[in-house]
Amino acid sequence: MEEAFDGPNHGVLMQGINDLGGARIDLQGGSYLISRPLRFPSAGAGNLLISGGTLRASNDFPVDRYLIELKDESSKLQYIFEYITLRDLLIDCNYRGGAIAVINSLRTSIDNCYITRFGDTNGILVKSGHETYIRNSFLGQHITAGGDRGERSFSGTAINLMGNDNAVTDTVIFSARIGVMVSGQANLLSGVHCYNKATGFGGTGIYLRLPGLTQNRIVNSYLDYTGIVAEDPVQLQISGTFFLGDAFILLKSIAGYIRGVSIVDNMFSGSGHGVQIVQLDQRNTAFDDVGQVVVDRNSVNGMVEKSTVARGSVDGNGTSWTVDFNPVLLFPDLINHVQYTLVASEAGVFPLHALRNVSDNRVVVETNAPVTGTVYVTVNQGV
Repeated sequence: MEEAFDGPNHGVLMQGINDLGGARIDLQGGSYLISRPLRFPSAGAGNLLISGGTLRASNDFPVDRYLIELKDESSKLQYIFEYITLRDLLIDCNYRGGAIAVINSLRTSIDNCYITRFGDTNGILVKSGHETYIRNSFLGQHITAGGDRGERSFSGTAINLMGNDNAVTDTVIFSARIGVMVSGQANLLSGVHCYNKATGFGGTGIYLRLPGLTQNRIVNSYLDYTGIVAEDPVQLQISGTFFLGDAFILLKSIAGYIRGVSIVDNMFSGSGHGVQIVQLDQRNTAFDDVGQVVVDRNSVNGMVEKSTVARGSVDGNGTSWTVDFNPVLLFPDLINHVQYTLVASEAGVFPLHALRNVSDNRVVVETNAPVTGTVYVTVNQGV
């Protein structure tokens, strides 16, 4: 590693970052037992590749460290490293610590890596910096292919994103208490398969801990018996994702904010036990600041559909028609927009009619005279 840093300087990337010219540290398919973290000899370097081998933590490796650490606590640079690539690595943490820490670095790639046996910590930690891309990788605290007898005891977090503008794509997380923890904005999760720990055992596939300003996207992913938790989400997209085994989305109120949330075009499959596809956790406080929330066009099998858009109808003979949307609507006692149509069955009858009430998610339509007919109603909570 020191030899790579001693090579010729090919120019400057970001200010203060020396271009190492694409230097390669090739592990040549070897297996290396290490007792302390691998760290670069100095800050301010970029355009470097580490690839092609196995790193294993020794029995005395420090439990609070990572096998590869892109960090330098003493550096005053805006970014410590730039364009560092970690590729084709198997990292065995031996339950001693984490695998990779990327701290205040720019344009880091973690590609085709197998990360396992991390302790009750993070497999990969990304903190500050910009644009760390994790792709085509496999992470799990315990080596399993699902249905593990020790699943209840799985701990740790596979990927912890504590920064902005990162992406996790085409990645499998097969064991950990939390699959992906996100506490930074403008991150993208795409093609992520989480079967890390079932919700029923206390696990979470993806946890969005950004109350008040989420600004994250989860698309085209697979939540396998484990779900998504989002605290006070503001600007969040979840779409094109498959939820299997009663996996659901939990919207958790911290200060009562939920705005600009889109949960659309997903598939939910369950066991017929009455689990709702989207749930509200309002134990701290109720969601009282709700706007531009759309939960719609989701395919549901064996679970209870919840939506912010609903349609219903009722037949009757009288002066009052009531359509109850509580079984479908996500938020209690909230209807922002109503459209209705009264179809009278009797020829030559033209009654006066009006919308009378929408409280408690029940729409009431009345006529000035008894009528035989049907009322069709569409309601929306998200306008």
